[in-house]
Amino acid sequence: MVIKKVNLDIVIGVTSAVPVTQLPEVAFAGKSNVGKSSLINALMNRKSYARTSAQPGKTQTINYYNINDDIYLVDLPGYGYTRANEQVKAKWGKMVEKYLRVSKQLKQVFLLVDVRHAPSDNDKIMYDWIIYNGYKPVIIATKLDKIKRSQTDKHINAIRTGLGMDKDSLLIPVSSETKQGIQKLWDVIGYYIGQQDGMGQGAHEA
Repeated sequence: MVIKKVNLDIVIGVTSAVPVTQLPEVAFAGKSNVGKSSLINALMNRKSYARTSAQPGKTQTINYYNINDDIYLVDLPGYGYTRANEQVKAKWGKMVEKYLRVSKQLKQVFLLVDVRHAPSDNDKIMYDWIIYNGYKPVIIATKLDKIKRSQTDKHINAIRTGLGMDKDSLLIPVSSETKQGIQKLWDVIGYYIGQQDGMGQGAHEA
């Protein structure tokens, strides 16, 4: 994927209406410290374009990144931050649920899980919740560079087991630092938005 143009076109909050866009959308969900902004920056081939916060869980907006006027990468606010009070968590849930149910252009949801650890209760809840809202999420195992290559299969299997994934569900190990898996991820995104030829073919097969 050749990145020619990147713009943060839309930012919506708790009280905002979900916009009607003209581009296909893919959304990224994950815990506050899972490396979601780093992954989006790696996809956009930018070092620090995606919004990050010094305090995990502080950002409570949904951000739409326009890539080449072809697609929106939609950054959902991080979940599971322990210091967020119940009222904030409830508002977050309603905002994300509204987006998942209302967006007409959402083609797929990607759920990020830290490859170093077994999925948390919050990860499992989010996985099940995405399915409940009508999507079969693609799992992205982040921070692949933080584990030994010989340990990869063990950690990947732990994620599959912890989430209760079926054998046909897609899981993509990636590293935002080394860019390992980024092209595969773009190929999968291309499959879901119907641009296999422009982003690569066959990558939707696990």
